[in-house]
Amino acid sequence: MMGTMNLTRSQPASSPTALFHEFFSMNLDEGSSPFLTPSARLWSSKLTLKTSFLAAIILSAAFALSWTPYIAFSYFLLLFVYFFAGIPSLIEAVEDLLDFDVNIDVLMTFAAFSSVFIGGSFEGALLLVLFSLSGSMEDFVVEKAKGSLNTLHKLAPTRATVFDKKGHPYERSIQDIVIGTPILIRAGEVVPLDGLVIEGTSSVNLVHLTGENLPVRKSPGDQVPAGAQNLEGTLTLSVTHTSADSTLRKIIQLVTQAQESRPRLQRWFDRFSRAYALIIISLSLFFSLILPFVFNIAYLGFEGSVYRSLAFLIAASPCALILALPIAYLSALSVCAKKGILLKGGVILDALAQCSMIAFDKTGTLTTGQLATDEVIPLHDNTTLLNATELLSIAFALEKNAVHPIAHAINRLAKEKNLTAPPLTEFALIPGYGVTALVLFKGKQYPVYMGSFDYIKNETSPSKAAEIEKIFNQLREQGKIIAVLRIEKDLFVFAFQDTIRRGMKETIQRLKSAKLWKLLMLTGDHEVNAKAIADSLGIDHFFANLRPEDKLDHVTRLSKTNGLAMVGDGINDAPALSRASVGICMGKVGSGMAIAAADVVLLHDDLDQLDWLMVKARQTQKIVKENLAIALLAIACATIPALAGWIPLWVAVVLHEGGTVLVGLNALRLLR
Repeated sequence: MMGTMNLTRSQPASSPTALFHEFFSMNLDEGSSPFLTPSARLWSSKLTLKTSFLAAIILSAAFALSWTPYIAFSYFLLLFVYFFAGIPSLIEAVEDLLDFDVNIDVLMTFAAFSSVFIGGSFEGALLLVLFSLSGSMEDFVVEKAKGSLNTLHKLAPTRATVFDKKGHPYERSIQDIVIGTPILIRAGEVVPLDGLVIEGTSSVNLVHLTGENLPVRKSPGDQVPAGAQNLEGTLTLSVTHTSADSTLRKIIQLVTQAQESRPRLQRWFDRFSRAYALIIISLSLFFSLILPFVFNIAYLGFEGSVYRSLAFLIAASPCALILALPIAYLSALSVCAKKGILLKGGVILDALAQCSMIAFDKTGTLTTGQLATDEVIPLHDNTTLLNATELLSIAFALEKNAVHPIAHAINRLAKEKNLTAPPLTEFALIPGYGVTALVLFKGKQYPVYMGSFDYIKNETSPSKAAEIEKIFNQLREQGKIIAVLRIEKDLFVFAFQDTIRRGMKETIQRLKSAKLWKLLMLTGDHEVNAKAIADSLGIDHFFANLRPEDKLDHVTRLSKTNGLAMVGDGINDAPALSRASVGICMGKVGSGMAIAAADVVLLHDDLDQLDWLMVKARQTQKIVKENLAIALLAIACATIPALAGWIPLWVAVVLHEGGTVLVGLNALRLLR
């Protein structure tokens, strides 16, 4: 017992300031606060929506009683309607006015409470209830549109299990954990910080980070990003990034910035809304004064100018217009984030929708960037009598410590076949050409060389050299990369080919079949290889032999004449990605360079979703235009009849709030 008590005292207390900072930086609903008791959290969750429905029920009862002898009691019930639905709006309106901010909320509150003085208390109550319900639904739509961010926040643990000096585990705030600290991840737990596995083997799920819902095996030496869920075994990680610099935190920051980054049209509406509110209030006052002289009506009463002006004020309030844009963009950004596609703001969706060309980098984008051993071709009548496996063993011995792509391809294939490298002596590197050595194989020592044919060309007869060059050219035309292996006097050609990324052909075909974009490839590779890859994928236009500055010039020129989306690996292509209308980078989780370089980050390097993203951008533009049309139509259909006295105040209220709800629901179609 004493040991337990001492251990408890030795645990560092987590900082309340850090906890408050973690929660309030999430910008979540108050009902999800970890500082509330479960019962308080239950009551506070969606509190505005609950009070709105309560006010609606009371209003219905009051309206029913107004047709009975208990009409006085119906007005008593209206007090509760104004209290539940009106007081919150009134408080917000007063706060806005104190800040000299005349906005839509002020308009609606002013109209609702003013209706009491002209005998329209029921209409005012209806306006407050519908306004409150509409506001609650807007909050619900926004929260749903921000679902991916909320999921990430809920996914982010605030504490991690560390070890004391005696090796006993205890919990500690992630704010206090430094790089190199060992942390324990039990089965079922979410990894709180990026780390390197130092003990244990398990499978983790990265679905919330990459969109790929497949377990990934992790063992000592593997990196595990924050936000991954440990599925079965126990892992001990050595922390590689602090909480402020973790993968999950970077993704949360990127999604947050994306949702706060507003497209040009939305920014214009935000600036215009205050001026619009002042104009509508001024027009309402003007109409209330001038209408009696135009239509020969009284100032007060249900047919009076004040009543009509209030109906006009309500109908002209652009709630639907203001809501139409942000909800559409938030919905699109949210569904993209759920699929592992992060965009740096709604403005990127606009830019994508305007793109008529898509340019691809070749190596690492269209292809995997990894060479694969394609075939081995003998060039002489071989006296060594070695088969393909034995030749590969000798090549493996020569290349096992090299780092160039050809060596990686040979090493991978040798390991797949479980080959053993024979011993070498007198190993020597020939800069720019290859390697040479003596290899002991089957009890015999062979002089061997592997590399470029140019090194041994002078030792070959001119006729034989010409024959070999012809074979080389044929292989190069097929897009293959060549290395020569010489064993004694016998020559063998190892042909390698860059492998096309899985699913890339299908993606290119889907983009081509849409006939909305012109596709091209930009590469620094030589023209023969570039043509082979372009032909195999069905890309009609390509530019080869490009230096980095050449690629940048092409991107700059094409971006000026056409909207250009550039797809690259996010590191080597950073300048081109930055210069394109939209830069789309291939960036695995943890690639800070990839996140910083481009406008769109494909977290799982999943180009299969590229056509989906391009279509989603155009669909977002379509929804935005539909929402603007709906909002403007609702205003037009309500304002003129309201001024003419053709519709009562409550119909103007229904038309106004109905348009607001309609644009919200229309925007949610983007979540599909």
